[in-house]
Amino acid sequence: MSSRELAEQIDSKRRCEKKLPLWFATSGIYYPPKLAIEQASSETTAKFKSSLVRGKTLLDATGGFGIDSYYFEKAGMKVLHSEINSELSEIVQHNAQALGILNINFHQGDGLSLLNSGRSFDTIYIDPSRRVATQKVFQLQDCEPNVPGNIDMLLAASKRLIIKTSPLLDLQAGIKELRNITRIYVVSVKNDCKELLWILDSDSTASEPEIVCRTFNELEQEYRFKVSEERAFILKDFSEPQNFLYEPDVALLKAGCFKLLCQDFKINKLHLNSHLYTSEDLQSSFPGRKFMIKEWGEYKSFMKANHRQKANIITRNFPLSPPEIKKKHRIKDGGDDFLIFTTGPSGQLLTILCMKV
Repeated sequence: MSSRELAEQIDSKRRCEKKLPLWFATSGIYYPPKLAIEQASSETTAKFKSSLVRGKTLLDATGGFGIDSYYFEKAGMKVLHSEINSELSEIVQHNAQALGILNINFHQGDGLSLLNSGRSFDTIYIDPSRRVATQKVFQLQDCEPNVPGNIDMLLAASKRLIIKTSPLLDLQAGIKELRNITRIYVVSVKNDCKELLWILDSDSTASEPEIVCRTFNELEQEYRFKVSEERAFILKDFSEPQNFLYEPDVALLKAGCFKLLCQDFKINKLHLNSHLYTSEDLQSSFPGRKFMIKEWGEYKSFMKANHRQKANIITRNFPLSPPEIKKKHRIKDGGDDFLIFTTGPSGQLLTILCMKV
């Protein structure tokens, strides 16, 4: 092994320590270049995806570093890992032996070519590349392979099609490009939106997909709704801060669920565009950060009377950004206190002093 290759192995292994702890801890693992690791699913999201499969046979059409294939196999699927990059395909085959994987077969080549030859699977999983000719793309039709352009073939060759896309993809744009969508999972880990998972069933008769926000924080939580329900719900009343304040997980914000939360968690919204909520009693099941309010008031008068040298700054629907507030009021990051700057029910600018529950 050359010194350059050794340095690459050390760097790539380091990148796996938190994202892929099983691979990091297993002896004999050979690591691909960093791009393949960056594009790979984390163990957390891969384990979750393994719960979404249907049937017994699965094609991982864009196999990559093989993280998803590993957990699909652990879920009892007979997996075919297809990878167009020959070097990466060889690496995954080598690592499969180190990991003791028995029920994965390997195909080096274009995964869609297998379907052209008439093969079918119970589930097809596909993670189209969002980097084309070194340029990042975000629309589904611009990724490789072009899933919308091959949707008829993919659904004809499977009972269930699972598509992983960037969290930057607009949900309504994806819905227009695809069909037979049963559910869309918006997946976040530690309040960081990681991926969208589109579940397409060949026998689906659903008039609209269910949106499922799946969050992995201290607790694993799910929140389900339909876009038509969110649009139809009329929110008439807004509230000043009460005893507790709620900041939704990024998965809910990405999914566009802002009004139904009030009904489902018995909380009140501060302002139509603030996306912060409040209640007299703690709603511990709320999917997001929860704060206990100490004090609050109109922004300018509150800051004059309650100067803080140190606090964690959050802004929602406020004209100043956190760096601007810290500079203006000479506040350093840290401590247990949170200062939340937002807009209240009558359009007034508010400062809310609180601490995490």
